[in-house]
Amino acid sequence: MLLVFLIGTVLEAAKASSLQPPASGLVINEDDSHFFGFRTADQMTREGLLAFVDQYAGTRVSHLFLCPNAMKASFASKVFDPIWRIDGQEVLESESVARTWIDNARLLDERGLDPYAVWIARCREKGISPWLSMRMNDVHNVDNPKSYIHGSFWVKHPDYWRVPGSTGAWVDRAFDYGIPEVREYHMRFVRELLERYDPDGLELDWMRFGYHFKPGHEAEGREILDQFMRDVRALTKQCAAERGHPILLGARVPTHPDAARGLGMDGAAWVHEGLVDMLVPTPFWATTDFDIPIELWRERLGDDAKKIVLAAGGEILLRPYPAAKAVENDIESARGFAAGAWHRGADQIYLFNYMDPGPMAGGVDAYKALLNEGLGIEVVSRLPRRHLATYRDTVAPGMSNDAQLPRKASDAPSFRIYTGPALVKGHVTFRVGLAAMDGVADAKFDANLNDAACTVLPDLDKLDMYPGVARMLQFDCPASALKPGYNTVGVKLTGGPGDAQLVWAEIRIVPEA
Repeated sequence: MLLVFLIGTVLEAAKASSLQPPASGLVINEDDSHFFGFRTADQMTREGLLAFVDQYAGTRVSHLFLCPNAMKASFASKVFDPIWRIDGQEVLESESVARTWIDNARLLDERGLDPYAVWIARCREKGISPWLSMRMNDVHNVDNPKSYIHGSFWVKHPDYWRVPGSTGAWVDRAFDYGIPEVREYHMRFVRELLERYDPDGLELDWMRFGYHFKPGHEAEGREILDQFMRDVRALTKQCAAERGHPILLGARVPTHPDAARGLGMDGAAWVHEGLVDMLVPTPFWATTDFDIPIELWRERLGDDAKKIVLAAGGEILLRPYPAAKAVENDIESARGFAAGAWHRGADQIYLFNYMDPGPMAGGVDAYKALLNEGLGIEVVSRLPRRHLATYRDTVAPGMSNDAQLPRKASDAPSFRIYTGPALVKGHVTFRVGLAAMDGVADAKFDANLNDAACTVLPDLDKLDMYPGVARMLQFDCPASALKPGYNTVGVKLTGGPGDAQLVWAEIRIVPEA
């Protein structure tokens, strides 16, 4: 009994240590296809695998979350089909990256190299925490039922979909976790990952694609996913005891706790029950959410919040509203996202789809700056940052997505934007974008920040970061009017067409020492 007690004490101490992320630490999620699809066959070697991890060594990256699967696995799984098992499925001529992914993953296997085993070991050598991130319900390309990417289990069982046999929305063709066979199939893959690999943690990515039950059955789904999480927790504890070190459990859920609970992913309940060590409120994909209510999550979690890492999940894309075209984040908008998250109480910044070599606006140089500078509190508080009006891309039935755009100029709209910590000294610029239309060049506006008048500046002349914007108005706002947290910026049309459409709104902050 004493030996069991001592082992348990050591494991709990190690777990507590691993749950203290550095304030400047950064989580990067590497998806299941990117490494394989954007490298040559000559790089499918042990050296090529090591080089992937080594690019993050010595940077601010503290964790690499390695995704091994969508419907298929990128290794020789015995549960999911490996990505190279095609069996008459289609790889279209336009899908050159897919062909490279398939060929390179197969080549590694033929050479006796398991990328995830190599990466996990190399991460530990380089002081980076390695996790596996399992996608729980990925439905890429389901508009083409013959696509190479679909697993045979999905193909053979359209009766297991959320809307059986659907030809409608992608998420209607996701698996229904209300079906026992669906849960058992995915649990077997969980078990395989934990038995085959030795990560620091396993993340269940419930945000790929975020809808797991028949429409209208989300409430009963909560109990089903609660039990699924209990079962996975039991497996991680069992494997931790066998390996002699903690294997933590994490989950990605929607950004708002009501959206998470309303879709069956009750992250707060999982924390209260001690089922997770890391919780990542995050958007699905369509846009970064600059208004993740971390403080509301903390309120719902109470004292149990101290037992976990609460990480704010950022996406690579920006959209001001659902129908808008997307653009990638640049380094300033990434800082703005992080500044707001830290100010609201996040323990960690977690980035999704930020994969090498240059996924951001600004390309390779911007990505290197992100990795080397990081998004720690001390960095984002002193460097230029942008805070945008966006929306929630995954909400429960009946919930608002909180989009503030587009708006008519004649409505004299105001925008509520979270800007993080107080500004002691510096410059504050409000930008509002107008869509193309006759007479838009003649539109004139006044603007105010928290009822303090702002001064008109020349229009922004470079608009490549602002799709759908024909004219970007700028206003110099008094720094003394900026509040920590939420700020309200109002605009009033003083000339020009009243039906002008406002399609973008942001606050840019440039601190001064």
